[in-house]
Amino acid sequence: MLASLLAMDPFELIGLGSGLLCVWLLIRQNVWTFPIGLLYALVSLVIFLDARLYADFTEHIYYVVMNAYGWFYWLRGQGRRAGDDTLQVTRIGRRAGASLVALTLVLTAGIGAYLDNFTDASLPYWDTSTTVMSFIAMWMTARKYIENWYVWFVVDVIKTIIYVVKGIDLYAVLYGVYLGMAVAGWLAWQRSMSAVHSR
Repeated sequence: MLASLLAMDPFELIGLGSGLLCVWLLIRQNVWTFPIGLLYALVSLVIFLDARLYADFTEHIYYVVMNAYGWFYWLRGQGRRAGDDTLQVTRIGRRAGASLVALTLVLTAGIGAYLDNFTDASLPYWDTSTTVMSFIAMWMTARKYIENWYVWFVVDVIKTIIYVVKGIDLYAVLYGVYLGMAVAGWLAWQRSMSAVHSR
């Protein structure tokens, strides 16, 4: 077991560890999710460039920016705050949610077509769909909207399949674990919202 771990790509190992820690901290609503997420995003840039998953590569550039934004927003941004000044979990409005669904469909079709016709991208539409949904989910996470967990769940299912197909085994395992963590995150954030409303 140790020998096979040592033979694995060190970037994939670091990505696996920092990715799991990042989501575990997010479930717990711990602001340290963002600096750990920053490490995960930087390591992932190397992995996805090498695998020619350009939409994933672009996604992780965005994660670098959004982890900085989320870090700031959770600490200093405007929004409903509890007595201890922590940002509270809220719901996104229906109109905003519908707009994000429409945006996902349009961007997936447009960017996927571009990558399919003008690059050597692998799985351009599937890769693009998860990238667009991840952009949206990360923004929702930074704003602490509970619906981010629904989007992450869909992303995790598709990405697990992509990484199995591409032979990025540790990331396939990572996203398989993320599926369970997305459910745990939704349950934990739902309890947090219920506790606030019952006061």
